[in-house]
Amino acid sequence: MLREPTRNSCRRIAAALLLVGLLTGAASSRAQNEKKKKKKNDVPAADAAGSVIPLSEDQRIDYIISEVLGAWQIGDTERMHKNYADDVSVVKGTWEAPVVGWTNYEALYKLQRSTMQQVRLDRANTYIKVNGVTAWACFQWDFSAVVNGAPSAARGQTTYVLVKRDNRWLIAHDHTSIVQSTQQPATNAPPEGAPPAKPGS
Repeated sequence: MLREPTRNSCRRIAAALLLVGLLTGAASSRAQNEKKKKKKNDVPAADAAGSVIPLSEDQRIDYIISEVLGAWQIGDTERMHKNYADDVSVVKGTWEAPVVGWTNYEALYKLQRSTMQQVRLDRANTYIKVNGVTAWACFQWDFSAVVNGAPSAARGQTTYVLVKRDNRWLIAHDHTSIVQSTQQPATNAPPEGAPPAKPGS
């Protein structure tokens, strides 16, 4: 014959069921949290170019060129510097000695950039070649701006030599040539033959 459960035994059973429920819920919650953590860890980390999607070496270099030219247009030397080696050598499109070192290049760039407004720079025909921890990239550019108060335009070509240091591509050499330069007549235009500003120098 079965005995009817007492109130105390009912309470004990209810408490036991509640405890089992809480423990099961906690275990389930812990498992879900670990699953979420694992999923987060499976997300690829951003590469050196800042992209979450893995990029090929050519794509990384192409991104760097875009970032450098964008920063060049707006005068952001901090953003430019992150893609240039401290010991960079820069050959400008004018008959001058190469500029050696980021600090020297930055000073000249800032001086030149201070004379420009409404800067526009378009890039075309980019070629990139990667060879181990060295790479080179060449491209054509079309520049326009107001320089010293007068409209100015130029076309040219730039070649970057890049080296890979600490898994990051850095521009170690920057060589720019002006192919064509045009100036619109203005009363306060710079002397004829004075080259307009150009990318990469």
